[in-house]
Amino acid sequence: MRRFLPDTFTILLVSTMVLASLLPISGEPAEWFGLATKIAIGLLFFLHGARLSRDVVVAGVLHWRLHLVILASTFVLFPLLGLAVGFLPQTLLPPALYTGILFLCVLPSTVQSSIAFTSMAGGNVPAAICAASASNILGMFLTPLLLGLLFATGGHGGFSFDALEQILLQLLAPFILGQVLEPWIGNFIRARKKLLMPVDRGSILMVVYLAFSDAVTESIWSTFSVRDIAVVIVLDILLLAIVLVVTMVGSRLLGFSRQDEIAITFCGSKKSLASGVPMANVIFAGQSIGSIVLPLMLFHQIQLMACAVIAQKYAERGGRRQAEATAQAAAQ
Repeated sequence: MRRFLPDTFTILLVSTMVLASLLPISGEPAEWFGLATKIAIGLLFFLHGARLSRDVVVAGVLHWRLHLVILASTFVLFPLLGLAVGFLPQTLLPPALYTGILFLCVLPSTVQSSIAFTSMAGGNVPAAICAASASNILGMFLTPLLLGLLFATGGHGGFSFDALEQILLQLLAPFILGQVLEPWIGNFIRARKKLLMPVDRGSILMVVYLAFSDAVTESIWSTFSVRDIAVVIVLDILLLAIVLVVTMVGSRLLGFSRQDEIAITFCGSKKSLASGVPMANVIFAGQSIGSIVLPLMLFHQIQLMACAVIAQKYAERGGRRQAEATAQAAAQ
């Protein structure tokens, strides 16, 4: 049962939402807190760039078929499913929450959890590292482009070059700087992962607190009912289930190995909270982003619980296959 319980970070996220609901920040303090949040986000992406080894990139980038499948799942299949959700009546899914679902569908894959689950299940870890990292880098360009395209398709407005410019300045520029300095500081940062983890988690919590403070000021909890939240949870589960089935079955039909199938399944079905919350803060600046990131935060916990179970099943099957192979070799 422990794998179904929320992880520490999810508990912190919920606690941050509760804190923002009880003690929201506003006015001049919120402006200073917003500036500190932007600095923390820049530091976060700088560290992501500095952590990513050049050797890992070269080793993984050669497996281009696997990467194309993962990118297609992340930036084609998910957005199409997001468009399909748009056919639901507004009485069932309010427009603000649908915006959150649509935003969720155009986000890049996670990095840490995709790699961790791939490793736990016995999959192709180097390819997973490269694929998840490439997804996040490309996502800085593709997420605002796709979001603008989908909004234009649905009659909600088009692409914003200002949003893309802000993402490039706030997220991509620090990432590139980290990559440039990686040969000198990469080993130092990778060796101190636990010490630097508060930057990862802290920057996200800061954005969530600021977002929900704004949302509380605008009465988010009186805007959406328990039924609205339940509908979002059901849609998140359906989105994840469909993509998991497509990636599993599709990778087998395309002739990928078991190790590659595992990497495709976990990298292709995830959505990054670490990238999504800062992007929402930039793309939807001046709007109430609490309702927009709510579907993403719910999806985050759902994907962790589901993938923990799937990874365990893959690991058990791999152990049985290895035991059978060992027994057959001994019999011969």
